[in-house]
Amino acid sequence: MQDMVKAEGLLTMEHPQYLTFYLSGEIFGMDILNIKEIIEYGNLTEVPMTPAFIQGVINLRGSVVPVINLALRFGKQPTPVSKRTCIVIVEGGTPEEPQDIGVMVDTVNAVLEIAPQDVEPPPNFGASMRTDFISGMAKVEDRFIILVRVERVLSVDNMAAIDATIHSNAHHSASPAVVSNVTTHTDSPAYNHNYQ
Repeated sequence: MQDMVKAEGLLTMEHPQYLTFYLSGEIFGMDILNIKEIIEYGNLTEVPMTPAFIQGVINLRGSVVPVINLALRFGKQPTPVSKRTCIVIVEGGTPEEPQDIGVMVDTVNAVLEIAPQDVEPPPNFGASMRTDFISGMAKVEDRFIILVRVERVLSVDNMAAIDATIHSNAHHSASPAVVSNVTTHTDSPAYNHNYQ
C-alpha cells in the first residue's frame, strides 16, 4: 500500500497511469482515470439471486455499491481473503446514470506510468481467460502486466441489470437494521485513497 500512496502526484506525467494489483498470482493494471478510491475489504452484505462474481454490496457514504470478485469475473480461481485484500472503487455506468462499482483484488501494488509503445495486443489465452476483458499486455522491466478493459469488465448493460437486481432483492430480503450496519471502510488511512 505504501508504494501506491507514495505514487500520489504522478497524474501530471505524460503517459497514461495505471494502478497495478495482484489477482490469483498474476499482476494486472487498471487505468487510474477510472478509479475513484481504494478501501479495505470487509463486512459485505450478500444479496441472493445475483451472479456468482458479485461478492456482495457495501454502504459507501449512503450509497449501495455492488462489489465484483474480479477473479471470478475473469473465470479464475479466487484467492482466499487476507488482510491485504481490498476493494477498488471504479466509476462505471454512463454520464447520465453513473454507478460506482467495487472491484475486489488480492492486493494493490503501485501506480505506474506506461507508455503506449510498451503495450502489446493481448495474446490468445484459450479457455483460461476471457480476452475481451483485456486491452493489452504492458511490458515493464522484465515482466508483463495485464491491462484490464474496464468498460468490458463493468459492462453497462450487465451491471445495470445486476444493480436493479441488487436493489430489488435488498429491498425485499434485507431488514433496514442489517443494511444500515454495513461497514463503509472509508476511515482507514492505510487503504482509503482518493484519485479524483
